[in-house]
Amino acid sequence: MNQDRKNKVDSRQGSAFGKMEHMHPIRMLLYLSMIGIGVLFFILVIAFIRTGGFESEQFSLPKFFSISTLLLLFSSYTISKIPRIYKKDKLHKMTRYLGFTFGLSIAFIGAQLLGWRELSDSGANFTDKASGTYLYLISALHLLHLLGGIIFLAFLLFKTGHMASDGVRSLIFIRDPYRRLQLSMLCSYWHFMGMLWLSLYLVILFMS
Repeated sequence: MNQDRKNKVDSRQGSAFGKMEHMHPIRMLLYLSMIGIGVLFFILVIAFIRTGGFESEQFSLPKFFSISTLLLLFSSYTISKIPRIYKKDKLHKMTRYLGFTFGLSIAFIGAQLLGWRELSDSGANFTDKASGTYLYLISALHLLHLLGGIIFLAFLLFKTGHMASDGVRSLIFIRDPYRRLQLSMLCSYWHFMGMLWLSLYLVILFMS
């Protein structure tokens, strides 16, 4: 009985390590970087909580941060449609959805900048009170990490639009496993950054 249980545990561990061994190195690097980013923001959130949030301050969470949250969540929805469209070989439609996602990401940046302005107008400066400093730092670092995804999204948007204009290039693009890997990694990273910002927003909202 114990031997059977041990064999089941060993087989599960073996299958888990087997999946890791067969994982593409670039995908593994992405997952490791996502873990590192998560740890970094966890430390920053703990430091923000230790400041007491906004309870003793004269400012509150910017309203534009709420708008930016909705924009980023909606961009996660639009990008989630792309892998299904890609499988159906509809590059023109894929280009449109990549464009929608890119436009929403630019709108997110604009809303974040307006949120910082709103925060500054309420009396919170980067070098002033601790809670305001951490809020600037957390939102700026998230935006910086998201910019990496936006740059790659712009590249994929341009590449897909270029390939969609020609039937032969379109066929090559669809059958290229490396493009499939790139799209999968972009979607994973985008959803991660969206859920990360939502978590940060909820913590900050709770502390305000």
